[in-house]
Amino acid sequence: MASSAESIRAYSGPPVFSFGFRPFFLFSAAWAAVAVPVWVASMSLGDGTVGGMDGRLWHIHEMLFGYLAGVIAGFLLTAVPNWTGRLPVTGLKLAGLFALWAAGRAAGFLPASMAVAATVVDSAFLVVFAGLIWREVLAAKNRRNLPVCLLVSMLALANIAFHLRGAIPLVGPGAERGAVAVVTGLIALIGGRVTPSFTQNWTQAKGILKGPTAFNRFDAGVLALTAVALVAWVAAPHSLVTGGAMVAAGLANLARLARWRGWLVRREALVWILHLGYAWLGVGLILLGLAVLWPDAVPFTAGVHALTTGAMGVETLAIMTRASRGHTGRPRVADRATTALYLLILSAAVVRVSAPFLVEWTIALLAVSAMLWSLAFAVFVAVYGPMLWRRSL
Repeated sequence: MASSAESIRAYSGPPVFSFGFRPFFLFSAAWAAVAVPVWVASMSLGDGTVGGMDGRLWHIHEMLFGYLAGVIAGFLLTAVPNWTGRLPVTGLKLAGLFALWAAGRAAGFLPASMAVAATVVDSAFLVVFAGLIWREVLAAKNRRNLPVCLLVSMLALANIAFHLRGAIPLVGPGAERGAVAVVTGLIALIGGRVTPSFTQNWTQAKGILKGPTAFNRFDAGVLALTAVALVAWVAAPHSLVTGGAMVAAGLANLARLARWRGWLVRREALVWILHLGYAWLGVGLILLGLAVLWPDAVPFTAGVHALTTGAMGVETLAIMTRASRGHTGRPRVADRATTALYLLILSAAVVRVSAPFLVEWTIALLAVSAMLWSLAFAVFVAVYGPMLWRRSL
């Protein structure tokens, strides 16, 4: 059987469908840059709706199940062959999977009278993708990554539940929390692998002897605590016990992050951005916990956006830039444009999380945050789009 590298070299179709990260990173980033202005325009210039959906709900859906689902697909379609030793999905199969994702984005503009069709079309991508990941991991007997399969399946179910809110209103908020919890769990799990690994690689190359602390029982305990806290938040978001668990999980993740000695990589943006993205995870969990314990002092939306705009926005751009450079034969070193888009997404997160605390400035800060977010992803498309669309060096 040919190796992954041999399979990719033998591929002769359009370069964009030669590996999973190419179409999904490129078009997910483009969608992230466009979708936020669409939502803002619907609120300020239109009637507050997009297609047949309330604009706010459309925004939530497209960030969680559109943009983030696309980036997760691009990452896992690239990582799973390395984990399992199986051939990557390329060519027509990859194009078909991408077409399902794109059809879901188009379905979001269908009128309310076509809600059932929109639900079926949009739900298909994550269901098919989850089945694909299960097949690859099980075929390789790669038990270590079964939790990843489970989390992707839960994201697919959360998407279906999100669409059922019209018939069963109570499932809507739970679906939103479930999706946020799933992606947060993926960051804790996978970010907790790649951040210390890439940090170790960089410190070793620089001759630094004491790098990150290796994975041990402390890390396993932090992951378990995070999982318990997130499950509690999905099931009982207003419980004081949940609030305490979320704060404890956030503090534990920040302690875990400190053990990776991120200050050692302060000279390489391609590595330190991973540490800052993980820091947002800890901050987001703490803020969500405090919003339960002291709702009059800490707005719920601050915690949500610390996780979404902060942890998810920063981590996805960090992974997309590093993977795009590495898998297209370019040096794993951040250039000025890459550093600039990191600063843009970090600024977007800071402004967005600050907005609900500064009531008199909230509307203006939301507009600034939306602009910074879109700029960050537009810069990614401008700089990395040619790398992803063309053949590797």
